[in-house]
Amino acid sequence: MKLKYKCLILDHDDTAVKSTPEIHYPSFLASMKVLRPDAELTIEDFTNYCFNPGFMELCKDILKYSTEEQEYQYKIWREYTTSKIPDFYEGFIEILEEFRKLGGIITVVSHSEKDQIERHYSCKSSITPDLILGWELEESKRKPSTYPVKVIMDTFDLKESEVLVVDDLKPGMDMANNSNVTFACAGWSHQVKDIEQFMKEKADVYFSSVEDFRKYLFESF
Repeated sequence: MKLKYKCLILDHDDTAVKSTPEIHYPSFLASMKVLRPDAELTIEDFTNYCFNPGFMELCKDILKYSTEEQEYQYKIWREYTTSKIPDFYEGFIEILEEFRKLGGIITVVSHSEKDQIERHYSCKSSITPDLILGWELEESKRKPSTYPVKVIMDTFDLKESEVLVVDDLKPGMDMANNSNVTFACAGWSHQVKDIEQFMKEKADVYFSSVEDFRKYLFESF
């Protein structure tokens, strides 16, 4: 079988693994209990803010965290990420196994840290990504910057048409669009209708399920 794309550029949180309900939202609530005890934030609120204007903007502009408060929030988040490994979405790893078996390149571009992504894959899958670019990048080089896509394309000598970005949120879409590569939205994690509708309208391809992703890669030519 000839692959439709030579390389996958995968998001991690809420695309590969169930990060928001299992790690990010609970850790954020834990830090808010100390930093903003009178504030309330549902998981829908949290997801909406992370979508627009973004997580950093939520911390700095909406909750008005000082630098010290941001450092505390990060410390609590790290405690959660180092003590718990989120589950991969059912069927996701099997897709990557088949993709690699057919000669595909698997990369990850994420706002999570590289060591945690490696840990998740090593503990709960048979896959080791070929390249991971995460939060360790300086801020100007993280999504939605095109820098990660350029690094991946240069490293593996890829053409724009050989790359598929799979992400559940707008920064990944903007990165893909500005890099002139195809963007597929991982809609299987979407719980907020406004986000789902926006991404359906804007993405090149929208997957409502992991099975849709599999069919697109291996059955649609």
